Amino acid sequence: MAWQGLAAEFLQVPAVTRAYTAACVLTTAAVQLELLSPFQLYFNPHLVFRKFQIWRLVTNFLFFGPLGFSFFFNMLFVFRYCRMLEEGSFRGRKADFVFMFLFGGILMTLLGLLGSLFFLGQALMAMLVYVWSRRSPQVRVNFFGLLTFQAPFLPWALMGFSLLLGNSIIVDLLGIAVGHIYYFLEDVFPNQPGGKRLLLTPGFLKLLLDNPEEDPNYLPLPEEQPGPHLPPLQ
Repeated sequence: MAWQGLAAEFLQVPAVTRAYTAACVLTTAAVQLELLSPFQLYFNPHLVFRKFQIWRLVTNFLFFGPLGFSFFFNMLFVFRYCRMLEEGSFRGRKADFVFMFLFGGILMTLLGLLGSLFFLGQALMAMLVYVWSRRSPQVRVNFFGLLTFQAPFLPWALMGFSLLLGNSIIVDLLGIAVGHIYYFLEDVFPNQPGGKRLLLTPGFLKLLLDNPEEDPNYLPLPEEQPGPHLPPLQ
């Protein structure tokens, strides 16, 4: 019964958050059970472009290391801030949210080539946190009950915490940088004099993923609005 309740609760999670979190957990479980090896998942340009192991472009975003504190820490932040974005500023706009993932993933992959980075899931997590924090500037965040600060400081607090754990902060900095680029192009530049929106979600994604009635900005057509209708003119 407990599993049924947990499954029902998980099904209430927005689709993109649910799919990405489940993919990360299942990938880690497969590695833990030795069904997969991290060597089959990491990003390697030679194997991608010469051996056509295209899946590595995706799987390197799904593996956060073996089960342990670091894995659960990252999963907590991925789930929490991915969900808050999808239920908040991306509510009713699955296509735009997926496009943000695609934009961030492609840019991180290109920049990751320069730094020989093998796994970029933590960078994607940092990007999600950064975009949410910039869109929620007035929210106060309680960081593990130790510190309380405004949301825009959260990505830097996470980077500092990663440094305390002895991890490299290059991946965090990459995620913050890509998150800032997305935030600038999507939220800042279009509102500048002469600015315009440059990140346009492809139409096929909107047709595939979006339900117009879920968009908070959706206005029904006159014939869809409730109320009496006059008969057509003869």
